[in-house]
Amino acid sequence: MIRYIFAFILLAVPVRAEVDIQQVISPGGIKAWLVEEPSIPFMAMDIWFEGGAALDPAGKQGAAFLMMGLLEEGSGDMDARAFAAAQEGLAASFNFDVYDETTIIEAQFLTENRDQSVALLKQALTQPRFDADALERVRAQVLSIIASDEKDPDTIAARAFDRLAFGDHPYAKAIEGTAETVAALTQQDMFDAHARLLTKDRIYIGAVGDITADELGVMLDDLFGSLPVSDGSGVPETTYNLAGGITVIDQPFPQSVALFGHEGIDRDDPDFFAAFILNHVLGGAGFESRLTQEVREERGLTYGIGTYLVGKENANKYMGQVASANDRVAQAIEVVKDEWANAATNGITAEELEAAKLYLTGAYPLRFDGNARIAGILAGMQRQDLPIDYIATRNDKVNAVTLDDVNRVASELLRPEDLHFVVVGQPEGL
Repeated sequence: MIRYIFAFILLAVPVRAEVDIQQVISPGGIKAWLVEEPSIPFMAMDIWFEGGAALDPAGKQGAAFLMMGLLEEGSGDMDARAFAAAQEGLAASFNFDVYDETTIIEAQFLTENRDQSVALLKQALTQPRFDADALERVRAQVLSIIASDEKDPDTIAARAFDRLAFGDHPYAKAIEGTAETVAALTQQDMFDAHARLLTKDRIYIGAVGDITADELGVMLDDLFGSLPVSDGSGVPETTYNLAGGITVIDQPFPQSVALFGHEGIDRDDPDFFAAFILNHVLGGAGFESRLTQEVREERGLTYGIGTYLVGKENANKYMGQVASANDRVAQAIEVVKDEWANAATNGITAEELEAAKLYLTGAYPLRFDGNARIAGILAGMQRQDLPIDYIATRNDKVNAVTLDDVNRVASELLRPEDLHFVVVGQPEGL
């Protein structure tokens, strides 16, 4: 019954277009952003640490991923079974994940069980066991993921593209590691990864729910005060280094997947919102985008095509993906190139700009549809160094973009001659 009550609470928070954010600094100096919501006895917290799988040492690829998978497999005096029973008994939810540049922990718990839930989470963060049996069990799961990814065309294309763009840099390496590196990871490697990633000086926290600022301040020191400080190491410098062209990876698939892109734009670039709108019109708007209309609706070359902006600490990409039959993917690629060149030369229309603004500003409040979603947004805003009033001003920034802005950025950002296509399958005519 507790599980069903908990699920109801997750869904019961109304959609909000306005979010009242407080900055909380604990007595020990730990900062968090808080949205108080006392109407429901529930709290969500997102904890983001700067640094992820890209900090894995040479030869230890996959250490961060494996370590995070072990955090709920026993801690303190609890083995994996006891930890799972304690978590379920409290109706608490913990999720541990890692990406190339960020380590993320999501936690949700009821007000009546808050103290016990926080104590259990603290135990997982500060007293991991990394028991031998748990290590082997989770290692086997990771090896299964790696084996599956080696047969997945989307994953094959993405990893090949990043290898071409970034060479031997961590951006080009799978966060799960390789079968060889994962097989060689030891218990000590897990403790080393834990100390490297979960550090209190690189932490970003979003909290939403039934808690006051004073209560949160005390919680922050209790939960994170004993974590170590980082050694200052970061993701190595790199640049995007891939010229235009086509790379074919021969695989016996009935259709081909094409991943394409070139260098992108920084999130803090003054022209970011113009690029954001441009992308929506060109390939980010689903069925309404130009690429969908030309590649799918007009020519029937695919079921779906889309584009997206990717921001990294040291490099940025403007990417897209399309899948098509092996005998038609070459034609789909030519249409993409033509549309890219057309947008670069002629820009977008005033009607497209207004439609994009209407959609992007109208859809934005729908993101804030629950405590957990808002907590993640708050932590992510801090991780991206956005101001605390960003939510209130974001739509104004979208609406302030002019047609001249978008079309100038289109001529600068879109470089059809630099588009590189990685095609996985057995394409004809390439």
